[in-house]
Amino acid sequence: MATPAPGATPAAEPSGAWQAHWLAETIRLREEHWGPLEDADAVRQARTGPDTLEDRILLRARLLGRREGLDSLVSRWRQGAVLSLAILLVIAVAAGVLSAAGALGDGTRPVNVLWAVGALLGVHALTFLLWLASFLLRPGTTTGLGRLWLWATRKLARGPDAALVPQALMNLLARAGALRWLFGAISHALWLAGLAAALATLLVMLSTASYRFVWATTLLQPDTFVSVTRVLGWLPAQLGFATPAEAIVRASDNNQVLPAAAQAQWSVWLIGVVAVYGVLPRLLAWALCQVRVGRARRRLRIDTALPGYAVLRDRLLPPVQFIGIDRPADPLHQPQMGAGQLANLGDQPVLAGLELPADLHWPPAGLPPGIQDAGNLDSREQRNRLLDALAQAGARRLLIACDARQTPDRGTLGLIAALAGKAGQTRVWLSTRPGQPAAGEPARLDAWRDRLAAAGMAPDAILQDADQPLRWLETGDG
Repeated sequence: MATPAPGATPAAEPSGAWQAHWLAETIRLREEHWGPLEDADAVRQARTGPDTLEDRILLRARLLGRREGLDSLVSRWRQGAVLSLAILLVIAVAAGVLSAAGALGDGTRPVNVLWAVGALLGVHALTFLLWLASFLLRPGTTTGLGRLWLWATRKLARGPDAALVPQALMNLLARAGALRWLFGAISHALWLAGLAAALATLLVMLSTASYRFVWATTLLQPDTFVSVTRVLGWLPAQLGFATPAEAIVRASDNNQVLPAAAQAQWSVWLIGVVAVYGVLPRLLAWALCQVRVGRARRRLRIDTALPGYAVLRDRLLPPVQFIGIDRPADPLHQPQMGAGQLANLGDQPVLAGLELPADLHWPPAGLPPGIQDAGNLDSREQRNRLLDALAQAGARRLLIACDARQTPDRGTLGLIAALAGKAGQTRVWLSTRPGQPAAGEPARLDAWRDRLAAAGMAPDAILQDADQPLRWLETGDG
């Protein structure tokens, strides 16, 4: 029963809009699959918080997610996603290094220029063209590397509700129009890492070792290789990467020995082709996907027509607000404190009794001045009124008086927990009948202590008559 600071509200805590919507969608899916969660306290706090229905839905989801542990599950899933992406990036870098080393070889044999280009850019070019062609398909289509990332992340996330988190993410991305762009950004990032590593490896190997570039063919004419070299080298040449002269291309037939300057021209040409046709397109595509994902995230909205959200409208944004008592209270349930007083609790000490019998007089004798008496809560209306008042302005100290001669039930413990969550400090006063203790009273006291301790109440927060509970409420001592 850890309590936040008085008056604190989770709505003020910093949390990204993306994660807030993600958590709300996770809550919606869970309630859709397994039925509504108990949310009376969350709805109460949401109704005293933001003004719009969307913000109240997000606040309710944040409160329920914290209680059910779904917020930490979403955070763990995000951490798993980052970890899996980091692992894939390392694999992509290693693949890029190996592809560049394999394309050049160990320097003992000539490097076939076109084979080297195919080894470095062949699969990249094919997958890039497939990504462009995917724009002709349905928006939900994901790239192969995007699916691999999602699969790896699911393997790292475990738990009974772990399957809801990625499903919520997919739903959220699809509605925001960001599904294609997020998976595209991941795919392009992996390809960019691999191609950048291959380019860096080329630069290192070509700077520290001697290689001989040739072309070889049985069917094609030398003019074909001259044309291919010129076509592939045109765009890199516009960015400063020189193309080998026609004579050097014709002479690179593995039948002539070319000078080192000619091999340097081939090296520059190969580096330019990898940089311009490999690294540059992936960099631009990755940047485009990032921009589109950012725009989609800024357009995030709660679709209140979705199942699970539509039923919350009347509860979170009621068309008619209850502002008073619609019928006289019977003598047994006569409120001890008016709604107007409860609305002005502020940051003051508050005393409340829970269904105390008549022989425990209320308010207790010797009640110090300056303490707000919330009354003997023996009706649902009184309990809800106090919860609403504390949700608007939390109490600095809260003392809850209970009849220790009664057996603690789950409803009483739940109410104590709900009240304790809205006060800076909370104590439970186990009050007994004046005079001799009743039969079985020690056993019931032990039951109260055990049940309160199991609910998270510290031992020193459980008081009895001899502990001077009113003195603690007044001064905070004891």
